[in-house]
Parts: sequence; C-alpha cells; structure tokens
Amino acid sequence: MIGDSKQIRKSASEGEVGAFLRQVAKTPVRAVGGRGRLIFAMDATASRKPTWDRAVRIQAAMFSESADLGGLEVQLCHYGGVRGFECSPWYQEAAALRNCMTGVSCTAGLTQIGRVLRHAGEESQRGKVNALVFVGDCVEENPDELAGLAGQLGLLGLPAFVFQEGSDPEAERSFRRIARLSGGAYCRFDASSPQTLHDLLSAVAVYAVGGHAALEQFGKKRGGAALRLTRQIIKT
Repeated sequence: MIGDSKQIRKSASEGEVGAFLRQVAKTPVRAVGGRGRLIFAMDATASRKPTWDRAVRIQAAMFSESADLGGLEVQLCHYGGVRGFECSPWYQEAAALRNCMTGVSCTAGLTQIGRVLRHAGEESQRGKVNALVFVGDCVEENPDELAGLAGQLGLLGLPAFVFQEGSDPEAERSFRRIARLSGGAYCRFDASSPQTLHDLLSAVAVYAVGGHAALEQFGKKRGGAALRLTRQIIKT
C-alpha cells in the first residue's frame, strides 16, 4: 500500500486534472439523458481507511451534481481482507450509499482489481453501465491480466476512470493502461487534495448522465478551478 509519505508526490496539479478531464470529454457516452449508471469501486484494504472516510463524506456530490440531468444510480464495489469482495445494490440516493459505505471496515489484504473489472463487465452485459470509477493506490496482480480485462471493458463500451492516490510508479503504469484500454481516463491525487477527488467524482458523474454539454455547464456552475478546467476541455 502507500509507503512513507515522503515518497508521495505533491497533489495533482491543475494541469494533470485538466488532462484527465479532457480525456473524459473525449470518451463516448452510450446514452445521454435519463438516469446514468456508475460503478464506484474502491480498495478497502487497511491502508485505505482515511481515503475511504473522505469518500464517504464527498460521495453525495455525484448525486447532487447529476440530479438535474436525470439522476444517477451508483453501485458500490469494494475488496479487502482475505479475498473479501462485495457489491451493493444500485442506489439512487446519496444517503443510501453513505449508509452502505459507513458499514464497511477496511482490513488488510491484497488488491483484487481483476475482480472489479470482471464484475463491471458482467454487470454491463446485464444492463447499461455508463462508467466505472476505481480508487486505489497499488497493484499486486498480474498487469497483463488486468490489461486484458480492461480491453474487454473497452469492447463493451464501458470506460474505467482510475484515480490513484500517491505515486507508486508500477501502479501508475498499470492504472494508466487500464484506463487507456477501456476507453476511460486516469488521474492522480493524494491525501492533501480532497477537493480534487470531489471535483473528479462529480465530473465523471455529470458526464455519465449528460455528456459533453453537461460538463460545460458543470464548470460554469461550480466556478473557480472547475470552470478553468472545463474551459480547457471545451478548447480541445
């Protein structure tokens, strides 16, 4: 998991976040309008508890920012402990997702990103899923196997948007590959940038429901850094 904090680079720069959002803007949306569906997957091993707690507090932004566009359904997936892997029902309200997340205990274990990608593919074949969001900090699996699973998501039209906490170089290579092969995007953040994670989750949720035009409106509504980043997207 994340090592000595001295090895972690500083928070993602505005340029990095802007590059991520430009990738999001270029990603095809399978359907615009109506209720979007997003799988929100997180590493729930022991070192992830601080980030998990922050995600509990900010997950409501995904629902609130997309509500006027038709609403959002979110399914929570997480792994931790010895082969523990769970997926929730589809939630349409932030309170229900928050209650689910607060009942999860982060316990030591190895990563199970492959199970996340397999599940996302299976769920997509059962019914439309607009996006997969994954938040993690390391990879302890065969990167080629993960790449193959990501490619399958790409064939299904299910983009994976991967948020990496910290700067583990091996994880970054694998995460970037997953995002690229699935047709999604990658961005880094760290513990000192909760607003970055907040804005990125919001952006993907808005995009999953309303597409490019909705992203532009999101920037105008939020202002500040979000508006500057959205302007970068519109120029591409």
